Amino acid sequence: MAEPVTPPAASDKPPGRRLPWPGGLSARLLLLTALFVFLAGAFILPPALADLEKQWLLDRVRAAELASTIADADPERRVTDQVSQRLLDQAGVVIVALQVDGARRLVLPTEPRAIEQPYLVDLRGQNPGSWLAAPFFTLKSKPGSLVRVMAEPRFRQEAEFVEIVLPDAPLKAHLIANFWRLAGVTLFAAGLAGGLIYLSLNFLLVRPMQRITKAMERFRADPEDPEARVVVSRRRDEIGRAEAELDAMQTDLRTALQAKARLAALGEAVAKINHDLRNMLTSAQMASDRLAALGDPKVAQALPRLERALDRAITLASDVMAYGKSKEPAPVIRTVALRAALDMAAEDSGLTPQGVALETVIDAREQIQADPDQLHRILTNLLRNAREAIEGTPDRSGKGRVFVELRRADGMSHLRLSDDGPGVPARARANLFQPFVGSVRRGGTGLGLAIARELAQGHGGDLVLVETGPGGSVFDLTLAGAPEPAPAPEEGEPAKSKP
Repeated sequence: MAEPVTPPAASDKPPGRRLPWPGGLSARLLLLTALFVFLAGAFILPPALADLEKQWLLDRVRAAELASTIADADPERRVTDQVSQRLLDQAGVVIVALQVDGARRLVLPTEPRAIEQPYLVDLRGQNPGSWLAAPFFTLKSKPGSLVRVMAEPRFRQEAEFVEIVLPDAPLKAHLIANFWRLAGVTLFAAGLAGGLIYLSLNFLLVRPMQRITKAMERFRADPEDPEARVVVSRRRDEIGRAEAELDAMQTDLRTALQAKARLAALGEAVAKINHDLRNMLTSAQMASDRLAALGDPKVAQALPRLERALDRAITLASDVMAYGKSKEPAPVIRTVALRAALDMAAEDSGLTPQGVALETVIDAREQIQADPDQLHRILTNLLRNAREAIEGTPDRSGKGRVFVELRRADGMSHLRLSDDGPGVPARARANLFQPFVGSVRRGGTGLGLAIARELAQGHGGDLVLVETGPGGSVFDLTLAGAPEPAPAPEEGEPAKSKP
């Protein structure tokens, strides 16, 4: 029988016990609401008990003060001990004294008796701390204890203060009886308020979050499920914004997934025809070799262009699967004559001096670091797009220009291509470099600029639309690894020209 394997990270010490904590937001909200309601009740009870004790003692002081006026009403002070004791019993006190002109005197004298030292409660100037602690001190006092109370007079204006001594047993009983009543009322009110708060927060926050969470879980499980779409409410708070943003994100993701599905379908279709296409291109290459053997001057003049086109077509057929897998082959960086690369791209893009012409002030000796085939694809896509945009503009007769200039900065080569076409429509600018959704021309696939930008980024640069409008568009192509600028022409050498 195999023994259980101890995990490598296990410790010899037993893991510390953790307090249980609910995982659901609703359960946590209920627990926190109950905790805060309990704390609110705990903060309410002490002030209520303190005020209850103060009022009870003041009532005893006023009763004793009134009783003292009866004794002082007899001018001959003939109140008997029995009458004094009865007045004291009715007031619920043992001793009543007044402070008059700095002298303390007893009122309603009774038979002297031994009493324990009482604890003092001074109601004249209680601070908040002693006021809150007074009822708890009373409840903790020994059985049979006496309390000495000092308060401002109400009926004996000649006195500085009134002082009484009374047993605290009735006060304890009063506090205990009212404690349970106050606790019940406080718990009921706090429970009612807590329940309303919990239900309100659950309705306003927890339930919408649960709905958003379920929509996210269903969308993750099946993005094509129509029920996975979150229902956007009309709320204008953060929950409403979260619902709107989630709905927009789901829409964008569905669009991206559909585009990727189309790319996958395209890759699958290309994979099926790639083999036959390569065979046909190989046959065309063999036919070009036979034409070269004929020795016809006109054929020999056109043959290099045909061979270059066939070579690039075979390379594209080999690399198309890499694009179908969302990854272009790594560029093989070489030193490329920029002017010659522009001329070849312009020729393959259909630019002619009689129609859409290429104009540049780039010297014939300018060089850049790039993959020759990938650079040709980038430039061909950009120049062909410019030509098609210009030729598709009414009243232009297919005439226009594409101007290319070069500048270098921070070790980068910046090619700026500007045309005098109609500009990029506003509806196409947001997705200009997205496959299948960034097409400007009707019937286009939107792959040209997407491929060009991906190839530029593979060179450590980028392709961006700088500006566009009715006067034309400007694209900036950045390539990393700029070589040293071409030396100035020596005396007697021809200067750079403009085609």
